[in-house]
Amino acid sequence: FETEKNSDVIVVTEIPYMETRDRIREKLELLVRDERIKGIARITDLTDRNVPPWQVRLHISLRRDADKDVVLNQLYEYSPLQTTVSMIMLALDGNRPQLMNLRALLDAFIRHRVEVIRRKTEFQLREARKRKHTVEGLLMAQVDIDRVIQTIRQSPSRAAAKDALQKIPVPGEMVARALGDDGFKAYVLENGEAEDYFLSANQSEAIVSMQLGSLANLEREKLIGEHHQLLDDIAEYLRLLSDEAHIRAVIRQDMEELKLKFPNKRRTDISDEELGEYDKESLIAEQPMVVTLSQRGYIKRTPLDVYQAQNRGGKGIKGAQSDDEDPIAHLFVSSTHDFLLLFTDRGKVHWIKVYDLPLQGRTAKGRALANVITLEEGEGIANCFNVRLFPDDKFLIIATRKGIVKKTALSAYGRPMKGGIIAIRLDDDDALVDVRIVEEGQDVILSTSGGMAIRFSHDDARPMGRATRGVKGITLTKKEIVVGMVVADTERTMLSICEHGYGKRTPFGPGELANEDSVDESGEETASEELSAEGDGPEATPGSNMQYRRQRRGGKGLRDIKTTQRNGQVVDVLSVADDDDVLMVTARGKIQRIRASDINTIGRNTQGVRIIRLDENDTLVSCAVIPSDVFDDAEVAAAADVPTLPPLTGSELTDEVVGGSADGVSPDLSDSSGVADGNDTVDEEQDGDSES
Repeated sequence: FETEKNSDVIVVTEIPYMETRDRIREKLELLVRDERIKGIARITDLTDRNVPPWQVRLHISLRRDADKDVVLNQLYEYSPLQTTVSMIMLALDGNRPQLMNLRALLDAFIRHRVEVIRRKTEFQLREARKRKHTVEGLLMAQVDIDRVIQTIRQSPSRAAAKDALQKIPVPGEMVARALGDDGFKAYVLENGEAEDYFLSANQSEAIVSMQLGSLANLEREKLIGEHHQLLDDIAEYLRLLSDEAHIRAVIRQDMEELKLKFPNKRRTDISDEELGEYDKESLIAEQPMVVTLSQRGYIKRTPLDVYQAQNRGGKGIKGAQSDDEDPIAHLFVSSTHDFLLLFTDRGKVHWIKVYDLPLQGRTAKGRALANVITLEEGEGIANCFNVRLFPDDKFLIIATRKGIVKKTALSAYGRPMKGGIIAIRLDDDDALVDVRIVEEGQDVILSTSGGMAIRFSHDDARPMGRATRGVKGITLTKKEIVVGMVVADTERTMLSICEHGYGKRTPFGPGELANEDSVDESGEETASEELSAEGDGPEATPGSNMQYRRQRRGGKGLRDIKTTQRNGQVVDVLSVADDDDVLMVTARGKIQRIRASDINTIGRNTQGVRIIRLDENDTLVSCAVIPSDVFDDAEVAAAADVPTLPPLTGSELTDEVVGGSADGVSPDLSDSSGVADGNDTVDEEQDGDSES
């Protein structure tokens, strides 16, 4: 890396085997044009044409906002700057084709070289012995050369001369004088000790094959020298053949000679560095993303800066055309390197990296979730959120429709499987409703459709394995179901929303343990806990009804909001901050966005205020928290391509009765009675990770 004008530059000084600068540059330009590699500003070839072609210098200038390490990894992965030379390691070993690895190939090569050197040495040994035998015959003839020449001249033919020479006895003394002491000792060892020796057929053939002039001029010293050399060569050949280690030493010596013969430094380095494939995450820059999941199951991710480009209150940009009314169900800001956990209503959890989600613009519809993860027919997403790590000191609290809760260490969900893994075992008539992450000392609040809520410490639920059923979290009436769960936070408030467009915000409070004597059999508080005279307006005076006090798990809880005929049933609860926005979706596909601070904070056990004005026979079905700096109102509607309701005025948000019953309002629909003991469990299963 180098720095040039406050920007990073990747300098390439080497290129792989069989690659050229022009080819690499063309490939890089294509990758930049196709946006396979982002962050490259320009590519400059600064190679000096006067030097050999392998001394290259390519400057790859990066944008100022580019991550140089990510770009370098992308260059290695997608461009020819790092290549492999493929070889099929197929060879004939013992006349049989064998597919070998490098070690097996080297072993086979060494065995081959050993065999070649052995056969070569055996051949040299045979030839040396043949030549030694011939030289010995010439030396024996040289000591009595006159008789040899006379015999050849007197013979009528070449064959007769050969026979006559073989019959001439050569005394041992003459042989010793001809061969010398060392040569004669070797001769005796080979032919035995005798008074007279005779020439062999090969020796006589060599003699008669020579011209008489050459035979007369034989140089004894030259023959003696050759004979001694042959004796030494034969001894060396016998030594090599006596032990394979001597042959392997010859192979090593041959390699050393090749090294000296070709002393130039190799152009490529042999390294122990593990190259392999790059991890996908190392090829993707960490970037904040807005992840959206629609009610009909379309998911996408969009860079956060796309939404931050417009100011709040602007007209926004029209979204993609769609015939379906498909508003947003889940929206949050995440990093590309985060994990996205998707919990289904059938008790499974799917695990996916955010960067594996489809990257689309804010006007795009997204991709069907069934094309991203494996879902069964009719299976939907109950909740989803992002995490970076899976530590043991954090837990997941899972709530079901029938009031069952289960706590499991977050680390138990860190190993995904195709098709998802079991998050909780459910009864046939039960469904997963909500999932939250809790830490040490935090409380959770379960809210029911009948307007009841119970707050308890997550320590009341012991940790269990993934594939278990859980324990009772709240006692429900026959008509009630759990609609949501939130984590208590003194810096935030709990927003309860009813199906007819009414709702309220109430502080969580510090969570002191509730006095059960102050709660009657229906879950309502006694007179000492009711609203003061000042509590009839939108802003109630702080009191016990202005918070959610901690109770024992498994009870019926306290009255949160009155589910009168005017309000209808509770459809959802949210944990909101004052600067959060709330996106509400109706059954007819209309949406309304409202700032959480526009909803006044009032106490529990009240009817709340109108927060959305609905059309006749329309009802609220869901709501979601929207970060205030992500979308403006028109952009939310454009993203879903559904009509937007006009916002309520300030007076409309505060003109409803807060406590008690209004005229024409029926009594509470809840038929809850008493506060349960809280220590009940519901068929707790053994901890474990067994899955069916």
